[in-house]
Formats: sequence, C-alpha cells, structure tokens
Amino acid sequence: MSLSRRIVRAWRDTAARPLPPEVLGAAKAHLLDAIGVGLAASASAAGLPYRRFAATLRGEGPASLFGAAHGVNPADAAMINGGLIHSLEYDDTHTGSIVHGSAVLAAAALAAAEAGAAGGAALLGAYVRGWEVLVRIGLAAPGAFQARGFQITSVGGALVAALIGADLAGLDEDGMVMALGIALSQGSGVFEFLSNGSSVKSLHPGWAAHAGLIAAHFAACGMTGPETALDGRFGLFASFAGDPGGPARLDALMADFGAQWHLPQAAFKFHPCCHYLHPFIEAAEALLARGLEPARLRCLTCRVPAGAAGIICEPWAEKSAPASAHAMRWSLPAVLAARLVDGPIGLASFERPLSPAARDFTARIAWEPMTDTAFPRVFEAELIATLDDAEPLRIRIADVYGNAGRPAPEDAVRAKFRANAGLALPGSAIAALEEAIAKLDRAASVTALGAALRQVSSKGGFA
Repeated sequence: MSLSRRIVRAWRDTAARPLPPEVLGAAKAHLLDAIGVGLAASASAAGLPYRRFAATLRGEGPASLFGAAHGVNPADAAMINGGLIHSLEYDDTHTGSIVHGSAVLAAAALAAAEAGAAGGAALLGAYVRGWEVLVRIGLAAPGAFQARGFQITSVGGALVAALIGADLAGLDEDGMVMALGIALSQGSGVFEFLSNGSSVKSLHPGWAAHAGLIAAHFAACGMTGPETALDGRFGLFASFAGDPGGPARLDALMADFGAQWHLPQAAFKFHPCCHYLHPFIEAAEALLARGLEPARLRCLTCRVPAGAAGIICEPWAEKSAPASAHAMRWSLPAVLAARLVDGPIGLASFERPLSPAARDFTARIAWEPMTDTAFPRVFEAELIATLDDAEPLRIRIADVYGNAGRPAPEDAVRAKFRANAGLALPGSAIAALEEAIAKLDRAASVTALGAALRQVSSKGGFA
C-alpha cells in the first residue's frame, strides 16, 4: 500500500471520532487568528496586489473573500485569502516542522466548506487533520526542503490542501488519493524572493490552497494522479527535499495520527515579520528594559542559529540596506535597528523605510553563528551589547514568545484578532465573527461565519 493511501485511510478513520477538547479549542483560536490577519492584510498596502487581482475576477461565487462584501469561486478565494493571511508575515507557525499551517489550511478549508455547504464541525475537522499531516511532513525532513530552496508550507501544503478539498467535497478513498497525487504536480514556492524581499512569497500558501482545491475538483472529474506522490522516485521528498529517507520517517510519524496532536503546539506570532526575528526583537526589548541607551552602543552582536541565518542574515550587506520596507520583514539588522532607534515593531514598521538614524545604526550590528541551539524545535536568540564604558550586556531568549514552551494567553490572541479585524470590519461584524467561530463545532453550516466576513466596513479594501 502506498504512503498516500495509508495517510488517506488514517485521515478518514480519524474523521469518525470527535476532536479532543484541547485540540478543538486550539483549532478555533488558530482559525480566529488567521482570519484576523487576513482581514488586516486586506486593508493594507501588502494586500493591494490581491485587491487588484480580485477586481479582475468575473462573476460571484459561494466562497467568502476577506475584506469583500461578495463571494468568488472557491479556488480563487482560497488563493487570495491564503495569500492575504501570509502577506504580513503575521500568521502562525509550527516551529519544529517550520510550517505556516493556517495560511494554507484555513484558506482551503473555509473555501471548500462554503462551496460544499459543509457544517462547522466538518470544516474544523478537516482543518485540524490538515495541520496534523502537514506538520508530520515537515518533521519527517526538518529543514531539508528549505535547504533546497523550497518553502515546505507551499510544496507540502498543496498536497494537504488537496486532502482538505477532497474530504469536504465528499470524495471517497480513491478520490482523495488521486487528489493528493494530482496536487504534487502543482507544488511550488521557492525562496528566491529573498533576493529582493519581493512580495510573491505571500502567494506561496495561497497558491498551495488553490492547487489543493483544483486537484480535488479534477479528481472528482476523473483525473488520476500518482499514488506515490510522497514516496515515489520523483515524489515530494525526492524532488523537493532530496531526502530518500523522508517517506519512511513520515510513515513512522503517522503511527500516532489521531492520538498525538501537534496543532496545540503551534505558535502564534505577535510581530508582523519573519518568525526567526521575533526572539531577537524580544532580546532587544530586554536590553532596553535594562537601561541600554542605543547611543552608547558600540557593537551589537547577534548569535543566530544556522538554520535561520540564511533567511535573516545573508547576504549581510543587503540585509543592512533592505530594498524596500516590505523586505525588512526578513532583515535582522534592519528590524533590530528599527526597534532600538524608531520604537516598537508593528504593522506600520513595514510600510515605511528605515529612518536615517536607524539606517545608520545598522552599521553597529554584526552576527555570528549560534552552535548551541535546538533550532528549529525552538526559535532562539542571543544579543551581546558592547558598550564604550561598561561591561557587555548579554541577553539570551531560549524560545520565542507564543510557542508551546511559552504560550500566549487566550486574551492576547483575542486582542490581536480584534485589532487586526478592526482594520476591515465594523465592530458588530467582529463580534459576530468571534461568536460564529466559538460555535462553529455545533453549527450545521458555515453561513454565519461567511455572513460576518462579508460585513465589510468603509475601511475594507475590496468593498
């Protein structure tokens, strides 16, 4: 039996059982967070390409579009919503597998559920199972996809989105296996965007969600795909990770599918930039809290895990002078300079260039490899501040805030959602959206969720 078929059988077996309360609670919290981020993006400069793209679509459809009062076809909704969720670099992450699950899976599940008139429990169940498979794909080859220049969220996410689409469309076992195989041919998402910090990176999960729903639709129409999409000679691990041992490790990780749940361990983000930067921002804030005066700083040395350095440090000269405000989202020297000189990091930090003083300050920042690290299970950081007239100050962050080891309280997640959703929706719609998600597991349909999303305020970008 192929690995694809074993995964589909495990998926379908698990679907027959209710989700544990802690998993259900995590699913609602992550879904709420993802939708809030997507709504914020719909009203931001980063969302402008998606607003313009949506304006070219003809006709209406059943699937809600973040920031819009009308619906579109499900594949386009999944692509646009997934791209919006990821466009601010504000979406959730499972650190050990390095996957941004919700940008793909929430977008795919919401669109597929609305298109297929599925109930709320079905949406949540498919969303959770998608997380569990995608995390296991990442854990089976940690860092291997990224080392070859591919974003696992996108290349693996396409296959998992196909499972979600096929599940919510009611396909049988063979149909789900075919959908997974068809999606392999659509896997994409390369890290070359780092060459200039281009915004196409946000399309990676949106395209994966789109690819998955299209794959499921083609499977329903009779197209076939390889059963060996995961473990074949040109399968996911062989082609995108260069790791022939990945399928066997994924097979082993699937042994506890439905018993061991990874979604509750996924991290929430509280800064709209690359997650690898977050512990460094926190370390800089700790230095300021200890009385550091940036003007007295001679050198700030950043100790960076090797797996993160390629994204946030290299090439250092270009990271120190990012090509755009958006490119700062992956720049360690620029973000640290902005925090130390210009103030707290928020959405506005990446919609304007570095101030002249912050730009000059990047010359005082350097980096070196961190060797004593547990990356990517945790996202660590260490800063060493060398002053002219005092002993060096050293701050180490053992793991990023919001991760499983340092969980964020529910109030913090909800406050983030309300602030983000408020950029696109009126207060009544925000309350309705919170209520719809709170009751989603008991809802016969997702009509209330969709209706709340379409109550766009005058600030909404698509209205």
